[in-house]
Amino acid sequence: MTNAAHPLVARARRLADELLAPAAERVDQEEVPAAHIAAIKASGLLGVSAPVAYGGAAAPAAVARRTAEILAGACCSTWFVQTQHHTPVLTLANSELPVRERLLGPLARGELLSGVAYAHLRSHPRTPVRVTREGGGWRFAGTVPWYTGWGLNDVMLLAGVTDADEALFAFTEAREQPGLRASAPLRLAALTASRTVSLELTGLRLPDEAVALRLPYPDWAATDRPKTLNTSPAVFGVAEAALALLDEDTAAPLRARLSEVRGRAYALADLPAPQQRAGERPTARPEERLTVRAEAYEVLRAATTAAVAAGGGRALSLSSPAQRLAREALFLLVQGQTAESRRAHLHALASGPH
Repeated sequence: MTNAAHPLVARARRLADELLAPAAERVDQEEVPAAHIAAIKASGLLGVSAPVAYGGAAAPAAVARRTAEILAGACCSTWFVQTQHHTPVLTLANSELPVRERLLGPLARGELLSGVAYAHLRSHPRTPVRVTREGGGWRFAGTVPWYTGWGLNDVMLLAGVTDADEALFAFTEAREQPGLRASAPLRLAALTASRTVSLELTGLRLPDEAVALRLPYPDWAATDRPKTLNTSPAVFGVAEAALALLDEDTAAPLRARLSEVRGRAYALADLPAPQQRAGERPTARPEERLTVRAEAYEVLRAATTAAVAAGGGRALSLSSPAQRLAREALFLLVQGQTAESRRAHLHALASGPH
């Protein structure tokens, strides 16, 4: 079976064409509706990478990337809410702790939607969320600057740093509770609809059985690094949607550039991590990944700018998909950004085309 013929790709396309894209401008100005999430849950897409034994599809990485492209191109806000779910699924799939048996099945089958609250770990050695041992569990204190899907997620995977400099991840219900309070939804230039808030943790207590992962921070950072070097499939999905607004003569050269960069980005993403020697970070060809990532953003910028230019004054209307896609492109520039990826991107912009 080719990736294009995979049933989850067909389901993603049907959701995009029949539900997400027709409502995208309205959703952009309001919020991701619960009906969108219910449709995603029912589609099987939340289990695209989950083990078959737990109700998932265990689909190839290429299928997961293509479904992400389709969803992001149709409604980036909806894509952004549901994409948080896949990290908790993979975390549980690789865990040997008791929480795996409690949650992996419901998450893989789409019975529950999970959010994530861990990007702040990338600011280390700063520790916005501290975790301390308390009784038979753990106490979380600090601030999670960004949490997406508030009011839509059923559970969240929350992370912090322990006194022993460990990264500790644990599940809790995605609701206000003693020790956990959410801000009002953040007003953003793009993806305000994603129901993103900040979380104040004032002594949230979680039991040992809620823990999904606990390991030295450097070990976690080494596994996290490739995620921040590779290009998000959403970049290609939004660029594709922008090119669809252009006439073929204008779109063709940009589409060729997009296809070429996508091919290189995914080839790099599929490379196995090299054998790690002591003190090394196990990422194959990191500089090349960052270079390709910057090139992908440049094609995205060109595609969305072309869509606005082609639409003229009408493209500035909030009812126009061109302006929405251009703002979503700005969001994707900084989504998942680290100091390392920021430096590489700024260097590419300063250097200009070669």
